[in-house]
Amino acid sequence: MADAPKFEIPKTCKGGVVVNEGPDFHVEVQDLPVPEPKPNEVLIKLNATGICHSDIHFMLNDWAVPKMSQMGTKCAGHEGAGVIVKVGDAVKTLKVGMRAGLKPIQDTCGTCEVCRSGKETHCSGAVLTGLMCEGSYKQYIVSPERYTTTIPDGVSDFIAGPIMCSASTIYTSIRESGVKPGDWCVFPGGGGGVGMQGIQLAKAMGLRAVAIDTGEAKRKLCLETAGAEHFIDFAQVDNVAEEVVRVCGGIGAHAVFVTAPQVYPISMSLLGGRIGGKVMCIGLPPAGQFTIPVDPGQVCFKNQAVMGTLVSSMGDTDKTLDFAKRGLLKPIYTVYPLSKFDEAVQKLRRGEIAGRAVIDFNSE
Repeated sequence: MADAPKFEIPKTCKGGVVVNEGPDFHVEVQDLPVPEPKPNEVLIKLNATGICHSDIHFMLNDWAVPKMSQMGTKCAGHEGAGVIVKVGDAVKTLKVGMRAGLKPIQDTCGTCEVCRSGKETHCSGAVLTGLMCEGSYKQYIVSPERYTTTIPDGVSDFIAGPIMCSASTIYTSIRESGVKPGDWCVFPGGGGGVGMQGIQLAKAMGLRAVAIDTGEAKRKLCLETAGAEHFIDFAQVDNVAEEVVRVCGGIGAHAVFVTAPQVYPISMSLLGGRIGGKVMCIGLPPAGQFTIPVDPGQVCFKNQAVMGTLVSSMGDTDKTLDFAKRGLLKPIYTVYPLSKFDEAVQKLRRGEIAGRAVIDFNSE
């Protein structure tokens, strides 16, 4: 302990605070108090945070959940990466100086059936980061030791932050879909942060990735950087489903990973005639928007299915970080300084960002 690094901890820190939550919200950088960790918590100084579409929904309050303000939460965000600068008196394993991240779930009960079966993110007692407690839009945050993820050396904070949610979330979906090496995986919204990382993970796992999105910038990123075999520009083809079937061996996708909710109404058609094909639900639309029409005949005769996954467990987050450690997740992000916090959030809201947007807390 004598050799442990020492950090000067300020009384206040910068945070991106949601103002006027609802349809006209914006994010304002304000000075906020630095929290004091409880005995079983660590204090993390974040160097970076990713910006996720879930943050947008929390700030818009268009999901069927309480408002952030009702929970006493000012800062959204759940893709933080930084360093532990202080530990509580009862912390046993984590040390000052260790790198750590903040995930979409800050904590779970740890004792219920789902927690004990590896499905802890579905725990009814889960604490949703950035909704039920302060999120990663705040530079100094607390995290319970038992549910804190450590970041391996060789993975930068700008990559590790988005892995806490987007990359690990789609890794879990790919794993639970049951696809095998050589199978066709289709990513509607492939040019976004989640889809882009899904394409890279699919390639690393021996799968054949097809991206659906629009625009030359996203085409180039999906094909040349992420490694998709095909890019289908939905604005340039007459029938997206027919094009998917054509490129997927003339049969259809083995699995469709929907990160763009507006695709749900046509998602089953992307499976074509693929026996055992699955639509994997990832992106969540505003409450009441976009449903999947399911034909029982198609489901029965083609043995097809619709399945949903949430965010990643502790174990799946660690596995996704290992992909990055091995150089299999490339840095596909745009870094914004604190002064551009709201600009980055609003660009993501409008769908103007290819890859992931990341805020650098150390850049004014």
